Amino acid sequence: MQVAKWGNSLAVRLPADLVRTLDLREGDHIDLRAEAEGFAVVRQPRPEEILAGLRRFRGRLPAGDRLDRDEANRR
Repeated sequence: MQVAKWGNSLAVRLPADLVRTLDLREGDHIDLRAEAEGFAVVRQPRPEEILAGLRRFRGRLPAGDRLDRDEANRR
């Protein structure tokens, strides 16, 4: 990949194979993180993915989970 000037910033054009592997679409937000072996690309969840997760949740906690008001307010 080649680093190019884009306005006052630098840009990298991603190869199509990488875009397909990461399931990237125009407008997606990604984070690049430096790692010992190179770097990692992390795609942020899309709004529709967040909404789908909230619809599945519907305010229910797994059976073993309990909310403790005192623990939540402890400082």
